[in-house]
Amino acid sequence: MSSDFESYEQDFAVLTADITGRIGKVPKLVGDEKKQMVANVEKQLEEARELLEQMELEVREIPPQSRGMYSSRMRSYKQEMGKLEADFKRSRIAYSDEVRNELLGDDGNSSENQRAHLLDNTERLERSSRRLEAGYQIAVETEQIGQEMLENLSHDREKIQRARERLREADANLGKSSRILTGMLRRIIQNRILIVVLAVIIIFTTMMAIYFSVRGR
Repeated sequence: MSSDFESYEQDFAVLTADITGRIGKVPKLVGDEKKQMVANVEKQLEEARELLEQMELEVREIPPQSRGMYSSRMRSYKQEMGKLEADFKRSRIAYSDEVRNELLGDDGNSSENQRAHLLDNTERLERSSRRLEAGYQIAVETEQIGQEMLENLSHDREKIQRARERLREADANLGKSSRILTGMLRRIIQNRILIVVLAVIIIFTTMMAIYFSVRGR
């Protein structure tokens, strides 16, 4: 299970490194070349999202006692993914200095201010999105922990119930054994009393026989 996760990690690292390099090239391109590069980056970002989904599925299959380390790594990868998407959006908006000066001329400063304002708003939206995603992830993890605790409590309850049933059976067996031993002890005492009585009768009969035998002579 962890080997699959690590394989996805390696693929994600290679892919994000390639995406980072291509994002840096986007502002320097124009026309069809820029459109092609943007399309390629969008495709790679989609592949990276799919890798994250696969990694998250693998983490859910890991035992709870070992899941914490992988969950922390997943949060780091999601943050990296959010940063890549934000950088990509900025790269699509931004133009190279040469193209900007060529298109805007003297109005470049005004356009630059507008674009800076737009980038600032975009960054705010991205930060809000990341906070919402982090909050959602915490809620999901909390729900998972709650479910695991409920399952553990259910298992513990079953174990306690089984232990109580075994105790009841043991008490019943002890009571039955006690009654059997009491009955055996009673029979032993009765047998001993009977033996003593028989011995007394035999002795008395023997003595009487001796007595009458001697007297008859």
